[in-house]
Amino acid sequence: MDEVKLYGHWSSPFVYRVIWALKIKAIPYEYVEEDIHNKSPFLLHYNPVYKRVPVLVHGGKSICESTVILEYIDETWPQNPLLPVDPLDRATARFWIQFVENMGLTTWTMFCSSGEEREKKRRESLEMLQIVEEKAIEDQKFFGGEKIGMVDLVYGVFGYWLGVIEDLIGEKLIETSTFPQLHARIKVFLQDPIIRENCPDRDRMAISFKAIRERLLGSR
Repeated sequence: MDEVKLYGHWSSPFVYRVIWALKIKAIPYEYVEEDIHNKSPFLLHYNPVYKRVPVLVHGGKSICESTVILEYIDETWPQNPLLPVDPLDRATARFWIQFVENMGLTTWTMFCSSGEEREKKRRESLEMLQIVEEKAIEDQKFFGGEKIGMVDLVYGVFGYWLGVIEDLIGEKLIETSTFPQLHARIKVFLQDPIIRENCPDRDRMAISFKAIRERLLGSR
């Protein structure tokens, strides 16, 4: 088997999507921690376009961007598939993956803003969460059925990272009373052993995110 390396950063939800996928498929890999403020020559070499993590290197060839990496992993190692077999179901999964990418950007902008802009992004985040609650969740254990799939891995940011953001801004976005199905789905996802055992330290992440927020707000 060709060597597999993952270049990442300890707090990145995009990196953890890839870690979870590798763990689910039981693929041996070497993890390389990157300093995002002092990027290594290897990272710049393997991802010369965006110059960011995650980067998966398989047999000396690099694959960049987390959702692209997830699809590469699923196609290269077919055991424990992350996407459905049916073409329509696969297209539907890709739709919701793209949706949550946009939702994540909106929520992060809310976290890093203040005043009217923060309120605008908060409303947009709640509207998008409502769409997920009403349209994306079916009567099954995970988005992918009875086993964790690619949609679950991508939505994982709202299962862990959003909790840290909520604590820092002093406001809960996903409550049992407002989004009961999504709240329940997140709880089940976080209880899965692979997910539970492969998450960054919450306290350390809170310190890091607080510093990022203060720096961004202070620069405006």
